[in-house]
Amino acid sequence: MRNLILNNKSTFNKETDLLLYLSARSENIEIIRKNLGKKIILIDRFIDSTIAYQHYGMGVNLKFIQNINNYILKNIKIDFTFLNTVNLTNMKKRLRLRKKLNRYDKFNSKFYEKVQNGFIKILKKNPKKYIRIDSNLHIDLNENIILNKIKDLI
Repeated sequence: MRNLILNNKSTFNKETDLLLYLSARSENIEIIRKNLGKKIILIDRFIDSTIAYQHYGMGVNLKFIQNINNYILKNIKIDFTFLNTVNLTNMKKRLRLRKKLNRYDKFNSKFYEKVQNGFIKILKKNPKKYIRIDSNLHIDLNENIILNKIKDLI
Protein backbone atom coordinates (compact mmCIF):
# COMPACT_ATOMS: atom_id res chain seq x y z
CA MET A 1 0.00 0.00 0.00
CA ARG A 2 2.83 2.36 0.86
CA ASN A 3 4.32 1.95 -2.62
CA LEU A 4 0.96 2.78 -4.15
CA ILE A 5 0.50 5.86 -1.95
CA LEU A 6 3.99 7.24 -2.57
CA ASN A 7 4.13 6.42 -6.28
CA ASN A 8 4.78 9.53 -8.35
CA LYS A 9 2.12 8.47 -10.84
CA SER A 10 -0.61 8.26 -8.18
CA THR A 11 -3.14 11.07 -8.30
CA PHE A 12 -5.49 10.27 -5.44
CA ASN A 13 -7.86 12.79 -3.99
CA LYS A 14 -7.17 13.71 -0.38
CA GLU A 15 -9.80 11.34 1.09
CA THR A 16 -8.52 8.35 -0.90
CA ASP A 17 -4.99 9.22 0.19
CA LEU A 18 -6.12 9.25 3.83
CA LEU A 19 -8.03 5.97 3.54
CA LEU A 20 -5.06 4.21 1.95
CA TYR A 21 -2.80 5.33 4.80
CA LEU A 22 -5.36 4.22 7.36
CA SER A 23 -5.77 0.87 5.60
CA ALA A 24 -2.04 0.32 5.91
CA ARG A 25 -2.27 1.37 9.57
CA SER A 26 -5.04 -1.14 10.19
CA GLU A 27 -2.77 -3.92 8.92
CA ASN A 28 0.13 -2.73 11.08
CA ILE A 29 -2.06 -2.47 14.18
CA GLU A 30 -2.68 -6.23 14.08
CA ILE A 31 1.08 -6.80 14.41
CA ILE A 32 1.30 -4.23 17.20
CA ARG A 33 -1.69 -5.70 19.04
CA LYS A 34 0.02 -9.12 19.14
CA ASN A 35 3.05 -7.57 20.85
CA LEU A 36 1.39 -5.14 23.25
CA GLY A 37 2.72 -5.47 26.75
CA LYS A 38 5.53 -7.77 25.62
CA LYS A 39 7.83 -5.29 23.97
CA ILE A 40 8.68 -1.66 23.54
CA ILE A 41 7.26 -0.66 20.19
CA LEU A 42 8.74 2.21 18.19
CA ILE A 43 6.68 3.47 15.29
CA ASP A 44 7.67 5.93 12.60
CA ARG A 45 4.90 8.29 11.47
CA PHE A 46 1.73 7.37 13.24
CA ILE A 47 -1.50 9.16 14.24
CA ASP A 48 0.03 12.61 14.60
CA SER A 49 1.56 12.35 11.14
CA THR A 50 -1.82 11.54 9.65
CA ILE A 51 -3.37 14.54 11.37
CA ALA A 52 -0.50 16.85 10.38
CA TYR A 53 -0.33 15.75 6.74
CA GLN A 54 -3.93 14.95 5.90
CA HIS A 55 -5.74 17.48 8.12
CA TYR A 56 -3.37 20.44 8.45
CA GLY A 57 -1.63 19.88 5.11
CA MET A 58 -4.46 18.69 2.88
CA GLY A 59 -7.53 19.93 4.72
CA VAL A 60 -9.26 16.60 5.42
CA ASN A 61 -11.86 16.85 8.19
CA LEU A 62 -10.17 16.27 11.57
CA LYS A 63 -13.14 14.44 13.15
CA PHE A 64 -13.21 12.03 10.20
CA ILE A 65 -9.51 11.21 10.72
CA GLN A 66 -9.94 10.86 14.49
CA ASN A 67 -13.00 8.61 14.19
CA ILE A 68 -11.27 6.17 11.86
CA ASN A 69 -8.08 6.18 13.96
CA ASN A 70 -10.10 5.53 17.12
CA TYR A 71 -11.91 2.65 15.45
CA ILE A 72 -8.68 1.07 14.20
CA LEU A 73 -6.68 1.58 17.41
CA LYS A 74 -9.39 0.78 19.97
CA ASN A 75 -7.42 0.50 23.23
CA ILE A 76 -3.93 1.22 21.88
CA LYS A 77 -2.47 4.43 23.30
CA ILE A 78 0.72 6.17 22.27
CA ASP A 79 2.94 6.88 25.26
CA PHE A 80 5.41 9.33 23.78
CA THR A 81 6.30 11.08 20.52
CA PHE A 82 9.52 12.54 19.18
CA LEU A 83 8.68 15.43 16.88
CA ASN A 84 11.48 16.16 14.44
CA THR A 85 11.32 19.61 12.89
CA VAL A 86 13.52 21.09 10.18
CA ASN A 87 13.67 24.45 8.47
CA LEU A 88 12.67 24.80 4.83
CA THR A 89 16.24 25.37 3.61
CA ASN A 90 17.54 22.15 5.17
CA MET A 91 14.48 20.21 4.06
CA LYS A 92 15.03 21.25 0.43
CA LYS A 93 18.74 20.43 0.70
CA ARG A 94 17.97 16.93 2.02
CA LEU A 95 15.40 16.31 -0.68
CA ARG A 96 17.99 17.23 -3.34
CA LEU A 97 20.32 14.59 -1.90
CA ARG A 98 17.76 11.77 -2.22
CA LYS A 99 18.29 9.38 -5.09
CA LYS A 100 14.59 8.96 -5.67
CA LEU A 101 11.76 11.29 -4.70
CA ASN A 102 8.28 10.03 -3.89
CA ARG A 103 4.97 11.79 -4.37
CA TYR A 104 5.10 13.43 -0.93
CA ASP A 105 8.58 14.81 -1.58
CA LYS A 106 7.25 16.93 -4.43
CA PHE A 107 4.58 19.03 -2.73
CA ASN A 108 5.05 22.79 -2.56
CA SER A 109 6.75 24.61 0.33
CA LYS A 110 3.44 25.97 1.65
CA PHE A 111 2.21 22.39 2.17
CA TYR A 112 5.26 21.46 4.27
CA GLU A 113 4.91 24.66 6.27
CA LYS A 114 1.27 23.82 7.06
CA VAL A 115 2.26 20.27 8.03
CA GLN A 116 5.06 21.36 10.35
CA ASN A 117 2.85 24.02 11.95
CA GLY A 118 0.22 21.30 12.39
CA PHE A 119 2.71 19.09 14.21
CA ILE A 120 3.60 21.99 16.51
CA LYS A 121 -0.10 22.62 17.26
CA ILE A 122 -0.47 18.92 18.17
CA LEU A 123 2.58 19.12 20.44
CA LYS A 124 1.27 22.22 22.22
CA LYS A 125 -2.00 20.46 23.11
CA ASN A 126 -0.15 17.86 25.19
CA PRO A 127 3.48 18.99 25.71
CA LYS A 128 4.30 16.31 28.32
CA LYS A 129 3.79 13.60 25.69
CA TYR A 130 6.27 15.12 23.23
CA ILE A 131 9.82 16.22 22.80
CA ARG A 132 10.70 18.46 19.89
CA ILE A 133 13.90 17.52 18.12
CA ASP A 134 15.55 20.27 16.07
CA SER A 135 16.69 18.30 13.03
CA ASN A 136 18.71 21.28 11.84
CA LEU A 137 21.22 20.41 14.57
CA HIS A 138 23.94 17.77 14.24
CA ILE A 139 22.65 14.21 14.17
CA ASP A 140 24.90 13.12 17.08
CA LEU A 141 23.33 15.71 19.38
CA ASN A 142 19.82 14.61 18.45
CA GLU A 143 20.75 10.94 18.78
CA ASN A 144 21.86 11.59 22.37
CA ILE A 145 18.67 13.50 23.18
CA ILE A 146 16.51 10.70 21.78
CA LEU A 147 18.45 7.87 23.43
CA ASN A 148 18.44 9.62 26.81
CA LYS A 149 14.69 10.16 26.61
CA ILE A 150 14.12 6.52 25.65
CA LYS A 151 16.19 5.46 28.68
CA ASP A 152 14.03 7.72 30.87
CA LEU A 153 10.86 6.22 29.42
CA ILE A 154 11.87 2.60 29.99
